[in-house]
Amino acid sequence: MVEGYSFGQIKIDGKEYKHDVIVHKRVVKSWWRVSGHEVGLRDIEDIIEEKPQVVIFGKGSSGLMRVTKEVEEFLKESEIQIIQATTDEAVIKFNELSKTKDVLGAFHLTC
Repeated sequence: MVEGYSFGQIKIDGKEYKHDVIVHKRVVKSWWRVSGHEVGLRDIEDIIEEKPQVVIFGKGSSGLMRVTKEVEEFLKESEIQIIQATTDEAVIKFNELSKTKDVLGAFHLTC
């Protein structure tokens, strides 16, 4: 469960992280993209391997990170629901959906 988010940091299971993260089944991984504020297919290789029902992209505090159409189409074709929101909204949605679904969160912590 994500306990809190503020610009540049996120708290998960009592530990604070100051870098972008992927959260799935209590697993936290550092996450960085080839093009910092854009999510392309190469950036979701770990996500694809996890095979979640839902992927929630936290696009930063202002929502500036962009998920490419290729990623959106690939996840839909893989029957993985995709949700995109500012990171504060994505954290709320992640916590809600995690109660009933297999959800993976990919959170950008700044801009």
